[in-house]
Order: sequence, then structure tokens, then C-alpha cells
Amino acid sequence: MRIANFLPVLAIFLAGLVMSLAGAAIGARVIESTSTKAVENQLTMRGYDWVDVQGDGLQIVLTGTAPDEQTQLAAQRAAGHVVDPARVINVMNVVQQEAIPAPRFSIEILRNDSGISLIGLVPSNWDREGFVADLKKSSGTGSVADLMEQADYPVPENWGDATKFGREAIGLLPRSKISIAADGITLTALADSKEQKAAFEKKLIKALPDTLPVAIDVAAPRPVITPFTVRFLIDENGPRFDACVAETSADHARILAAAKSAGIEDPSCTIGLGSPSSQWAAAVETGMRALQELGQGSITYSDGDVSLIVAEGTSSALFDKVVGELEADLPATFTLHSALLQSEAVAQEDDQPEFIAIRSPEGQTQLRGRIPDERSQTAAEALAKAAFGSHSVYSAMRVDNDLPEGWALRAMAAIEALAELNRGSATMTADLVSIRGETGNENAKAEIAGLLSEKLGDGAPFEIDVTYVRKLDPILNLPTPQECVERANEQIAANKIVFDPGSIELNAAANDTLDKIAEVLKDCEDIEMEIGAHSDSQGGEVMNLNLSTQRANSVLDGLLMRRVAGVSFTAKGYGESQPIADNSTEEGREANRRIEFKLLNAEDTQTPDASVPDDEDAQAGDTETEDGSQGENATSVAEDGETE
Repeated sequence: MRIANFLPVLAIFLAGLVMSLAGAAIGARVIESTSTKAVENQLTMRGYDWVDVQGDGLQIVLTGTAPDEQTQLAAQRAAGHVVDPARVINVMNVVQQEAIPAPRFSIEILRNDSGISLIGLVPSNWDREGFVADLKKSSGTGSVADLMEQADYPVPENWGDATKFGREAIGLLPRSKISIAADGITLTALADSKEQKAAFEKKLIKALPDTLPVAIDVAAPRPVITPFTVRFLIDENGPRFDACVAETSADHARILAAAKSAGIEDPSCTIGLGSPSSQWAAAVETGMRALQELGQGSITYSDGDVSLIVAEGTSSALFDKVVGELEADLPATFTLHSALLQSEAVAQEDDQPEFIAIRSPEGQTQLRGRIPDERSQTAAEALAKAAFGSHSVYSAMRVDNDLPEGWALRAMAAIEALAELNRGSATMTADLVSIRGETGNENAKAEIAGLLSEKLGDGAPFEIDVTYVRKLDPILNLPTPQECVERANEQIAANKIVFDPGSIELNAAANDTLDKIAEVLKDCEDIEMEIGAHSDSQGGEVMNLNLSTQRANSVLDGLLMRRVAGVSFTAKGYGESQPIADNSTEEGREANRRIEFKLLNAEDTQTPDASVPDDEDAQAGDTETEDGSQGENATSVAEDGETE
């Protein structure tokens, strides 16, 4: 009876046990399948599609062949971001790296009056001791400092020919440096005279090996040259040197480079002593460029005297311009004498002297053309510096004693008229003063006309072609590019642009914000602004980049629809590449999901000014703040309510 009662209980227990085991097995398979799929997706998203993922119960087994150990470990770490790293079994292989190539064997042999020294890397099985003994024998000196290191690699091809030539050359040259390698030899040496130099070179050429290249440079003492002379000509046969000297190798190279640039195919120049200035090469190069601009003629340097002769037919205006610039650019130790060859008829027709003052958009002012004497030249420069700023005036005027009466006073009037413009030019000839340019003063034309009438006298001819540019008008107080960015950012900070999770469409709140941005930007002109979108690190890197790019373009499209005429917008997505906070916290991710407005080409959009800004002011545009943003030109705005 007791046994009969026990049997049903046992059956129920066994049935429950079987069902529990079956449920556990099913659960394990579900976990295994889910984990395997999640790891596969993570690795594919990260670009590790060469990894084969297999589930083994709770363990994830990674197989495949990685290109290198670093990539192998990166794939393992990526899998560990999805499942417990302790469950990841790494059985991946690594592509077998090629054998480490043999090093480049070389010896540098230095010989002077103190003896010989050897520096370099040589093969272990090369007869190093025999080479040192041969050096002592061939050079007749017992002092050889062997500082060479060795490596256990085969002796390279042509090594024997290279070391044989080095041994023979060092025995011949008492002051020399020889660099030996299996792929070439470089030799430099000093000789006591030109005759000894020629004898050294003759013997070295006979000993040259046939199997590898050799560069030989044997120098003899430089001659003392007086006067130090360069004569450069351009005529119907092209450019050439009649004479050319330089004092240093660097000067020699600089002059030859200028000659090749001028069109001399195979220029030559002597290196010697006696240069009148350390800026000899710079002065010669400047004169060569000036003659090229003029076309034909000659320029001759004789110590500190420079003589420029320009061919008949050259424009007087071009001659004045180039001579003025050359006088300004030559070092102070050089004196320029210039002449323009012209027939009497051409001289009467073409000799139209000019004075030109130019003010650039950057606020720089140039004075060119002719002025009657040095006193007038100094006065014109002083007036320009007072009007435009002492550091923004470049003077390239040429003194001409044969100018018409009153020329200097008319030049002063032209400079004063130019000061009424933000950018432009004042051109003066014997018959006319012409003022052209742009200004932010609506009354500038009348003021310039009154000034010229007063300074030039009644009936004196002048022309005024001046355009009023609204953005240059200081009375309107139009915002600067930086102020435009700040105003837009103030609106965004007060009314954040919001995207729904995973969406790229602007919602109603975002459109209201864009209306306000368009309103505050209506007075902005000629500004380039970037709309940059950023994401957090959740999700794939490529997906985040694409999403941020699409959101930046959505903001761009919204602003273009509102016809902000004075601003050129550019959209750019940065994805997760520029975080400003910790992506491991929700607060950090929220901060990283943001829109940034940044000013582009800040220097090009600044309003021209007559004065040159201080260095601190000029560099204060784009400074990086502690949180990684771009200072006052960028504002970070979080995109609320999303998880990317």
C-alpha cells in the first residue's frame, strides 16, 4: 500500500525534472542565439566583417584572420561591449608579417689632421679589422677611431666595391668626409689650391667603381673678388648673365634658382669672397625680377651700386612703377641708378608722369609713381600715415625733378581725397585727378568734390567715380560677422532646435526658431556661416555621421527657404568625432547631441579699416574654449528629446 502511494509522486517529480531541463536547454539556446546575433551586428557595424562569430552555450567564440594584432584586440573589445568580456573567447589568427628587412649598412669616414674616425653600421661577418688595418696603411696614420656598430645580416651586394673605393679615396684626401653604402658613395674634400683640386679629381675618377654611383665634391679656396659684380641682361636673344658671383653656397643656389626661373637653361655663377652685404643674393634676385617685369634691358650690381638700364619702347608708367618698387625693396646698403632709353619722339609722346595712391580692402595703402623731390616724398608719406595708420602705408615713389609745378600739392590733395574712401584709388597726371572706389559715406562724393576744388583751384579738372556701399556705412551700425553669429546663437539658445528621436525633419518649434534667426540676420551682409551637427557615440559611427549630416542640411534648407540674402550657409555633419562631454553618462550624451553655428572666412568678411589692428586683436577671432568649442564664433545647442 505504501509503495502504491509512492509511485505516482515519483512519476510527477520525474516529469517536472524533465520539463525543467528542457526549459533550461531552450533558454540557453535563446541566450546563445541572441548574443551571437548582437555580437555579429556590432562587429559588422564597426567594420570587422572578417570575424566569424559562433555561440557555445554562454560563450562567444571569435574566429577569423585579422590584418594585425591591434585590429584583433579591437575586434575582441568591440564584442566585449555587447556581452560580458569574460564570455568572449578569442581564437582569431593574425596575418603573418613579412620578415624584417635587413638594415641599410653604411660607413661615414672622417679624416682631418687629428686622424680618422669611422661611424656607421656594418655586417657582422664582414672583415672589419682588415678594413681598419688597410685604412691605417693607406693613409699613413695610426690613429683610427672605430665607432662602428654591427648587425647579423648578410653582406649586401656591391659592399666590397664601395669599401675598396672608400679606402683608396681616404688615403688620397687628407681633409675629407666619405659616406659609403652599397647603393652609392658621397665624397666631399678640401684642396689647398685649384691645381691640387684638379689632381685629386683626376685620381678619384680613375678609381671610380663601375657598380654604384659616386658623387664627388672637392673644393678649393675661394678667390677674393673685387668689385663683387653681377650683370643680368634680357634682349632679343633672351636672358643671360654677363657676370655672376656669390659668396656662400646658399646665395649661389638662390641666384641660380632665380636665373632658371627667368629662363636661363644652364646658368653659372662663381663663388668667391668680397660681398658688400649679407643680403647680396636677395638684392640680386629682386633686381632680376624687376627687369623681367620691364621686359628688356640690363641690371648691373657693382658692390653696392645698382644700375638699371631699360630698353627703348618700355612704358613710362611701367618704368615708374617698377623703379619705385625696386628702390623700396632693395636693402639699405644698395643705391639704385635707373634710365629708360627712348627716342625723342617716343619720349615726348609716352612720358606721362603719374602719381597713384591705392587703398586695398584690407586697409593697406600704397603710394606709387613720381614725386618732385625727397622732401615732398617725406611729406606725402607722413600725410598718408596720419590718414591711414603708420603701419599700413607702403611707399614706392620715384623722385623726378622735372615734374610740373604744383605736383606735390596736387598729390597731397589726392591722398586726402582717398582718405574719404574705404577702398579705392587716387590717380593723378599732369592734366587730371581721378578718384575711384567704394565708401560707406553717402555724402562722400560731395565732400571729395569740395576738397579737390579747394586744393586744386577753380577750373582744375578731376573725376569722381565713387560707389556708396551700405555695409560700409558706420551710421547704419550694421552688425559685424561676429555679431551676426552671436545674434543667431542667442535665438537658438533661447529656443532650442529639437529633432524627434532618429528623425531629420524640423518640427513646429524648430521652424519658429528659424523664423527668429532669419529676422535677426536680415541686416547681415557678405557672411559665410557653417551649420555643424554633432551626435553622441550611441549607435554606429557611420550611422551617426549620416544622421548629423542630414540634420545639418535640414537646418540649412529651413534657412534658405527664409531668404536670408546676406548670409551664405554651409551644412556639415561631424557625427561623434568631436565630443565635448563624457559619452558614458546621459548628461554627457545630451551635451554631445548639438548644433553649432560657426563663422567661416572671418578675415575675408571683416570691414576694411585704414588702420592695422594690433596682433592681439587680429588673432582673437577663433579661439578654442575649455569645453572644446570655437570661442565666440560657435555656440553649442543640445538636440533635446532624442537618443541616437
